[in-house]
This record gives sequence, structure tokens and C-alpha cells, in this order.
Amino acid sequence: MRLVRIDEHQRENLNQPYSESLFYHVSKRAMDISGGLLGLVLSAVPILVLAYWIKKDGGCIFYSQKRVGKNGKVFTMYKLRSMVLNADDLKDELLEKNELHGGMFKIKDDPRVTEIGRKIRHYSLDEMPQFWNVLKGDMSLVGPRPCLERELDKYTDYDRQRLAVKPGISGL
Repeated sequence: MRLVRIDEHQRENLNQPYSESLFYHVSKRAMDISGGLLGLVLSAVPILVLAYWIKKDGGCIFYSQKRVGKNGKVFTMYKLRSMVLNADDLKDELLEKNELHGGMFKIKDDPRVTEIGRKIRHYSLDEMPQFWNVLKGDMSLVGPRPCLERELDKYTDYDRQRLAVKPGISGL
């Protein structure tokens, strides 16, 4: 397990104002396991169909990326590949077109997205493999989106509050 360095000031901001009960933790984890299993079972056939189209487009089917989770724990997040193979290398060239503030990055009509990628992103189908992250305990069904390590440096104290909870598929 690898952790991102968080200084004392940042750690104080992560302390939760109340103590959550054992029942809360057990029931939330049970819901995540149940929902994650159901999600994987229901998404198995669509993932197989999409895998065919992604593979036909060339390259690998799955995309994995290091993300920062609860309390700065770094984990590997899985998605269906929706971009060209060298998308991470091209990101630096596109930073000036970023439409979001803070540490996050988003471009409307991102040129790195493949044709099949546009379709699966429209319906968020590229996120289906993240049910595996939920089963592993790295993510929850409900929670904020996990950030990239390089985005963490640009986070404000307000943004860093996201690290106090387990990241989720929903982005809520």
C-alpha cells in the first residue's frame, strides 16, 4: 500500500467531526459488496460486447490508472479504454484548454477520445469495471470521484475534504 504525503495541516482537515458507528461501517460495506456484485453481474455481457468494439479499434480493452482514495491511499482504478493509447502523454499539450478549475481536468470534445469512446462515455459505460474497485474496497458506490496524484498538488483545503471519505462511482 502506498500513501500520498499529507502534512499536519491537511491531516487536521481530514478529521471527521463525528464518530461513525460500527453498524454504519458494516452496513455501508455490505451495501457496497452487494451493489458491486450485482453491478458486475449485470454489466458482464455489456462489457464483453464493448470489449469486442474497443479491441477492434486497436489496443487494450481496459485502462488502469493510479488514483488517490480515502486518507491519501493510492489505488489502481479500472475503466474501459475510451481514449487513444497515448492519451496521458498528450494531456500536457492540452492543459491550456482545461475547462475546470483547481486540480481537475476536462475538455469538451477532447481530441484524445476514440469514436467508440465517445459513445460509451455518453452513457458512462466506461465506468462499469469500477464495480471491481468497489468489491476490492478501494471505492464505494456513493462518494466523490477519486483524483489523480498530480491533481492533489492543486487542491485547496476545501478540495482536500474529499480525501476524508472513500471515493465512489457516483461522484456524489
